[in-house]
Amino acid sequence: MRQVFLPMSWLWSKQWSHPLDDLTRQLREELYTQPYSSVDFAAHRNSIHEADNYYPKTWLLNTANELLVRVWNPYLRLPSIVKRAEEWTWELIRMEDENTKYAGLGPVNNPMNMVACFIHDGPDSYSVRQHRERLNDYMWVKGEGMLANGTNGVQVWDTAFVTQAIVVAGFADEPKWRPMLTKALEFLDDHQLRENVPDQEKCYRQHRKGAWPFSTKDQGYTVSDCTAEGLRSTLQLQEMHGFPKLIPEQRLKDAVDCLLLMQNPSGGFSEYEITRASPKVEWLNAAEVFGGIMISYDHPECTTASVTALSLFSRFYPKYRADEIRAAKQKAVGYIKRVQRADGSWYGSWGICFTYAAMFALESLASVGETYETSADSRRGCDFLIEKQQADGGWGESYLSSSTHQYVQHEKSQVCHTAWSLLALMEAGYPHKEPLERGIKLLMSRQQRNGEWLQEAIEGVFNQSW
Repeated sequence: MRQVFLPMSWLWSKQWSHPLDDLTRQLREELYTQPYSSVDFAAHRNSIHEADNYYPKTWLLNTANELLVRVWNPYLRLPSIVKRAEEWTWELIRMEDENTKYAGLGPVNNPMNMVACFIHDGPDSYSVRQHRERLNDYMWVKGEGMLANGTNGVQVWDTAFVTQAIVVAGFADEPKWRPMLTKALEFLDDHQLRENVPDQEKCYRQHRKGAWPFSTKDQGYTVSDCTAEGLRSTLQLQEMHGFPKLIPEQRLKDAVDCLLLMQNPSGGFSEYEITRASPKVEWLNAAEVFGGIMISYDHPECTTASVTALSLFSRFYPKYRADEIRAAKQKAVGYIKRVQRADGSWYGSWGICFTYAAMFALESLASVGETYETSADSRRGCDFLIEKQQADGGWGESYLSSSTHQYVQHEKSQVCHTAWSLLALMEAGYPHKEPLERGIKLLMSRQQRNGEWLQEAIEGVFNQSW
């Protein structure tokens, strides 16, 4: 939210607009259902389509907006205040661009930062040229037309999980797979973040030395579970299967240091940074289409990834920060137990939705020895999943689960939800084989002759509605 509002507020303050030409005339005709000159924009300040109004503006935000429009802007917004605010906002935009090599955090602030650079630095400036190149990181074309990624890719995340899949399948020591796994390890080596941003406190950035990002080193944002999965993949390849130690011991310890700094007092782990404010600031959420975006929240997924990576690290480096790692794991599992619902489920924030969270949460419990046999919490989680198994042996969950915060069955079972549920049950040591065998048969029946599984319904989500 911070990174989106920086260029948005700066551009508004500058009151800049592109000269009216054939292109802007065509855009106005395309975007509006009536002639542009007849639109009373002030009257439509709160006109929001029902489908987009997932998180309606609160009375507090509406009141603040009215005061800004009717009192602050016309009477109190002095030129000296405007100048200071624009200079400070521009400085933050500049630091975001330099700290991400002009990739930006995501596909919303990136092009708006580019327009800000166009105005501030000029159309042929270095910053605009860099931004223009980086737009390609987000845009891609397929049958539906031009699309935009939610980030500049998922490279580190996918690489880590591919290597882990091969390792747990038992193929890591086979000569056939070693060249590919070695290249994957080289990629993880290249994209670990090795230093903090030079202006970390000034631009409100989280510690990142030792971390892995979601996508690439250029984008450069710490992500807790990406750091955890990058660490786990590295340990599996280097320590368990004898791959070259491209990432030395000190950098593994840097990753652990980074993870420990990302745990919140609650015991949970959030994604990009620790929780820095009260959830009450959500009352000022102006996005409408998203919920839970004003601060970083705890997530079972990020928490589990961090706990399991720390556990694996301690197997090979048992003396390094042992007491702190032990305490962090205990607090994390305590958080996992607290956020389990009465029906045994957990709400997931990064995949759809309860099946995704269950896979992580049950792994968290298993990592400290709490399984179906020994833990009531684990049993309730397993029982919830078994209750949702469909007649064909699979699991299928609708994206509506994420926005309604209640489990919504999909009209048919889905490969991903089935795989997540099976992994969850197996991590928990679920003792009854028949439901597992039925689910595995469903996966086998959907596999294509070339080995792949086809894309089915939407699997990922963030901010509760997208």
